[in-house]
Amino acid sequence: MDTFRSHSGLRLPVQGLGTYKLKGAAGVESIRSAISAGYRLVDSAYNYENEGTVGRAVRTALRADGSATRSELLITSKLPGRYHSDAVTCVEESLYRLGRNFIDLYLIHWPNPSQGLFIDAYRGLMAARDKGLIRHIGVCNFLPEHLEQVEAATGELPAVNQIELHPYFPQVEARAYHRERGIITQSWSPLNRGEVLEEPVLTEIARAHDATPAQVVLAWHRAIGALAIPKASSLQRQQENLAALEITLDAAEVESITALGRADGRRKAQDPAVYEEF
Repeated sequence: MDTFRSHSGLRLPVQGLGTYKLKGAAGVESIRSAISAGYRLVDSAYNYENEGTVGRAVRTALRADGSATRSELLITSKLPGRYHSDAVTCVEESLYRLGRNFIDLYLIHWPNPSQGLFIDAYRGLMAARDKGLIRHIGVCNFLPEHLEQVEAATGELPAVNQIELHPYFPQVEARAYHRERGIITQSWSPLNRGEVLEEPVLTEIARAHDATPAQVVLAWHRAIGALAIPKASSLQRQQENLAALEITLDAAEVESITALGRADGRRKAQDPAVYEEF
């Protein structure tokens, strides 16, 4: 699988697995099957309450068939707002839940600007990195103004910014900002929960490539330099999503999908300038 590379040298596969709502025994089996199918980036969060599920799935996959080694697997988790002032403790708890000695990538889940502690949170993750608890630091849902404040206060930029990104909300300006600074753009809700898949533009392109509309959207993410992390619980859907890596869209197709963007394209009322997540 090809990779995206950040300014800090972090390399991530161009597609990962989202695990939101994948919990318990069924979640373990879904994540294990995804690893066996070829996924090497698994995205979780403290607030998903499934870090234990992810850790069990990883251990099961590593024992089961040898399709992956620990060094090939990249595990992500995220710091909730209530731990902005005590990030190291939160990371330690994530490690206990995952059953790991370190976490490859740890993200600040939301900036929570009215709380005013995201700089403290970032410094806390830097301390966790110094302790060897995490390897790389990223953020989610940060606007350029938040990223600039992080850089001014700490002297560095995150390796990743995970943002809502799909054809109805293509985030053109944010992607350009990230690209200029070597920040990897990750896409959450990359298929917009399926709401975009009936668009005639997508169904037409899908026919031309003998693909599904979902595969076309995932190919679009890769073409615009964004790392999609679609959630898929069934092995069939996991394999279909990975098959999108074989699709190459031309410039006109990419442009026509990007043109689906809307002024009100954000899926939820979660503007990072005001939204608070704890």
